[in-house]
Amino acid sequence: MKRPMDPAETPILLGPRSQLERWLPAAVFALAIAVVLLAGAWWSTRSELTELRDGVAKQLREAGAEARDSRTIAKEVQEAVRDAQARIGALEAKLLESQSQQLGLQALYQELSRSRDEWVLAEVEQTLAIAAQQLQLAGNVPAALVALENADARLARSDRPQFLGLRRVIARDIDRLRNAPSVDIAGMTLRLDHLIAAVDQLPLLADGRPQAPTSAGEPAGWQRTWWGVWEELKSLVRVQRLDASDQALLAPESRLFLRENLKLRLLHARLALLRRDESAFRGDVKAAQSWLGRWFDPRQKQVVTSAQTLAALNAAAVNVELPTIAESLSAVRNLKLPREKAVK
Repeated sequence: MKRPMDPAETPILLGPRSQLERWLPAAVFALAIAVVLLAGAWWSTRSELTELRDGVAKQLREAGAEARDSRTIAKEVQEAVRDAQARIGALEAKLLESQSQQLGLQALYQELSRSRDEWVLAEVEQTLAIAAQQLQLAGNVPAALVALENADARLARSDRPQFLGLRRVIARDIDRLRNAPSVDIAGMTLRLDHLIAAVDQLPLLADGRPQAPTSAGEPAGWQRTWWGVWEELKSLVRVQRLDASDQALLAPESRLFLRENLKLRLLHARLALLRRDESAFRGDVKAAQSWLGRWFDPRQKQVVTSAQTLAALNAAAVNVELPTIAESLSAVRNLKLPREKAVK
């Protein structure tokens, strides 16, 4: 059974309870305030989180849109890059084709240029060879000069810098030929040809008639008649003294041989003139002079003219020292040699 409470113990039990009751409202108010503060903080935090979430979502949406735009742009860029690469590939192919065509054209141009230069050099060499032949065989300085000038003009038309050295050599040979002593070989040859053609018309000494004596006056009357009869009688008989040791050439059948032998002498002189053989030329001319004075009538004008022509030919210079064009020929051949080796 419970023991009855001692009245003395009652104040002790009531004291803490009263204190608890006195602090309880304050605690409840503090708790309420704390709850309110926590609720405000929660609400504020929740609002901030909502705003933050909305901002993040918005940023994410914007980032997604930008990403989509970036992907679209990247895709467009990739397509543009592929298109550009395809175009670059086509351009590179065209460039390679163009370079190949350019190389082919350059090779063709070089081949054409080399062929053209070789043709020019061959033409110039042929022209110089003709000039050398004119100088060596005929001593024809004017013809050689024309040939050299034509060769220089051909090189000038080609307008190639590698031909300048050759043109300088040709110019030196042209100057030497212009200053060379001239020999009129062509004129002397024409004179010999005229002499050869005139041999058949030259009167022989054996064909000549004695001249009639001159009279102081013209006969008259019966004297004129008598003079005419006397002339007719003299024409029937002819007496002539011939101071010749070789009487065989004076026979009618031998006169043809005399003229032909004289023609042969003149032809030999012509050949010796073309060969520049001065001793043979002068020997033939002197023999022709001797025959002309021995067997032909010196009183006739044709014989006198032929003798004067032979004397002029005998006094003319034949074998003069002419310059050569060996330097020009050597220059053009030396210029052709490396090109021929390059072709091989």
